[in-house]
Amino acid sequence: MTSPYNQLDAWIDQHFDEQVRFVQALVRVPTDTPPGNNAPHAEKAAELLTGFGFEAERHPVPEDLLRAYGMQSITNLIVRRQYGQGGRTIALNAHGDVVPPGEGWKHDPYGGDIENGKMFGRATAVSKGDFGTFTFAVRALEAVARPSRGAIELHFTYDEEFGGEYGPGWLLSKGLTKPDLMIAAGFSYEVVTAHNGCLQMEVTVNGKMAHAAVPDTGIDALQGAVAVMNALYAENRRYRGITSRVAGIKHPYLNIGRIEGGTNTNVIPGKVVFKLDRRMIPEENPADVEALIRQVISDATDGFNAGRTDEGISVDIKRILLANAMTPLPGNAPLVDAIQKHGEAVFGEKPPAVGTPLYTDVRLYVERGIPGVIYGAGPRTVLESHAKRADERLDLEDLRRATKVVARSLLDLLPAS
Repeated sequence: MTSPYNQLDAWIDQHFDEQVRFVQALVRVPTDTPPGNNAPHAEKAAELLTGFGFEAERHPVPEDLLRAYGMQSITNLIVRRQYGQGGRTIALNAHGDVVPPGEGWKHDPYGGDIENGKMFGRATAVSKGDFGTFTFAVRALEAVARPSRGAIELHFTYDEEFGGEYGPGWLLSKGLTKPDLMIAAGFSYEVVTAHNGCLQMEVTVNGKMAHAAVPDTGIDALQGAVAVMNALYAENRRYRGITSRVAGIKHPYLNIGRIEGGTNTNVIPGKVVFKLDRRMIPEENPADVEALIRQVISDATDGFNAGRTDEGISVDIKRILLANAMTPLPGNAPLVDAIQKHGEAVFGEKPPAVGTPLYTDVRLYVERGIPGVIYGAGPRTVLESHAKRADERLDLEDLRRATKVVARSLLDLLPAS
């Protein structure tokens, strides 16, 4: 007799072309964030899910909140599949919002082109591909070995790039869901059980504009900003001595990712604004990290102003994101065990349980006591996927095999009668 695992595999193989078309259709609806107009994608996803007999609940976030947040529209989706009384509820979460494509693409970032067994396009790997992984894993389970109890929920959300508070955070804070376990979009060759935290800040350096022919009549905000940024970058050397005990996570890191300022080439800049990203290892205290960053900026400002006869620069600091690290909850063992067991069966190697230097929405579930892991369709590294770079791509065999792993794991967690 053919095992139910083999039957799941066969169903996925038989429907794989349909799965690929499903992912392509989602990649072809842009969700660049910013500007963050994500509701049209949710509508497309809901339409496609309806075609499978899945009813997608729409949970829009009020536009006035989003405008203040820097986004245009979010409609989060929940698909609830109830199989009977008792048993676990398992959520499968993937996010549809993405960073803008940027420059250097050889393929249409919204084309879903397929070449040499890979699909190209923004969010193919992170994480519209896992809309496909999770949807077709559930479809396979219901077709082959429908559970007799428990439930599965698909959470398709749209605020990962800005921190998640209006994505999974909105669903959880409004009491719209409270699963027992959850799996979030990830890659195929490891089970992620922990991740870094992230602090993002906007720093405004104020000087005094002046004509470049008479620079002494102004206060150069750019020179002041350079002094502050050099002090921040110097922290990276110190961070190398702060190592994490979590496998897959090395040490903290600070990056300055955006700079704006000045009015013209012949004008002394009166204001410069830059945004920094500080990755925190799980062992760090976020409040202490933020306090130290503020102190480094203050000390650098004082150093720049020392000995000047004018008032010097002033600096304003605004926190724009604080995402706590994800630490493993003891209850995640059934997820880890199932994915490792079936990952080894399908891929021929056991995916290790590790941490990642990224930060994700999973922390929002874990902070509420919901054990979660990160697993889905993708390569061994972010670099291979080209996520947040030109020509992001997904190996279709990773999509096929990750779908089998997730379907098999769901069967173990929600056994059929």
